Amino acid sequence: MTVYRVRMSVPELIRIVSRDSPMALAQVERVRAELAALHPGVRTEVVPVKTTGDKWMGDLSQVEGKGAFTKEVDAALLAGEADLAVHCVKDIPADRPLPAGTTFAAFLKRDDIRDALIHPGGLTLDELPAGTRIGTSSVRRVAQLAATHPHLQCVPFRGNANRRLEKLAAGDADALLLAVAGLERIGRTDVISEVLSPEVMMPPIGAGILALQCREGDSELIDAVSGLGDPDTYREATAERMFLHVLQGHCNSPIAGYARVDRGGELSLRACVFTPEGKTRLNAHEWAGRLDPATLGTSVAVALLRQGAREIIDGIPH
Repeated sequence: MTVYRVRMSVPELIRIVSRDSPMALAQVERVRAELAALHPGVRTEVVPVKTTGDKWMGDLSQVEGKGAFTKEVDAALLAGEADLAVHCVKDIPADRPLPAGTTFAAFLKRDDIRDALIHPGGLTLDELPAGTRIGTSSVRRVAQLAATHPHLQCVPFRGNANRRLEKLAAGDADALLLAVAGLERIGRTDVISEVLSPEVMMPPIGAGILALQCREGDSELIDAVSGLGDPDTYREATAERMFLHVLQGHCNSPIAGYARVDRGGELSLRACVFTPEGKTRLNAHEWAGRLDPATLGTSVAVALLRQGAREIIDGIPH
C-alpha cells in the first residue's frame, strides 16, 4: 500500500509580537526554537512592543488593570503588524473573551507554577525576621503572606524581573517574590533562596503557561503552530480560565489556583479566593471525572461562589 504524506503548508515568514521585556523576548526565543524544530527552514521575525503595564509603575488598577500587559500586543496582531502573539496566560484577562477576531492556536507545555523567595542572605521564608520588607505588588501574594507570615511587611514592587532584582540589590526591599518560571526563562535561578510549594504560596491562574494567539482567519498559520501545543496544558489552562471567567474577579481580587493532570490522566482543579488582608480564605478542590475541563472550572467557581466569593470580590475597591 502506498502511503502519501501531505506536507503541511507553512507561511514563509511568521512575525511574532510580544512585550519587549527580557523575559518576554526569552519566551519568544523558545517559540522560535520550537517552531524551527517542528518546521525546519521556517523564517521568524520578532516584533517587540512596550505595553501599558510595562510603562506604568503604579497600581495597575489605575490603568484598567486587566489587559495592561496584552492590549498593545493584541492591537499589533489585529492591525496585521504581526501574525502570532506570545502571551503569559496569567496576564490574559479571563473575565472577558479574547479580542474579536483572535483565537488561541496553542498552549505550550507548562513550566514551573511555583513562586520563589529571593533573599540576599539566603534565608527561607520561615527564617525571615519580623519587619522584613518583601517586594511584591501582587495582591495574591500579599494576601497569602498576611495570613501565614503577618510579621513580614510587603512593599510595592513593579517592573520586569530584571528590574525588580536591581531594586532589591539597591536596597528597596529586603527580599523578593518572583515566579520560578520567569527566573528560569531569564537564566537567574541562581538567586533563588527557596522555592515555595503551592501549599505555601498558591500560584496565579495560568502560572507557567505560554499561549500562542493568532487571527481567526489565518488557518494556515494556526495549523502550523498548533503542533507546539501540549494536550495536558490545554486541559489545565481551559479549566483555570473558565474558573476565572465564571468568578469575574477584578485586578485587586486575590484569587489563586491551579489545575493539574496527574500521571493517570485525571484532571483536578484547586482554587482559593482571599480577602486582601488574608483573614478569610475560601477553598475548593474538585476532580473532573467525566467532566470536560471547562465544566470543571465552572464547578469549582460555583463552589466558591456558594461560600461567599462574590461578596468578597465585590467588596474590594478597584
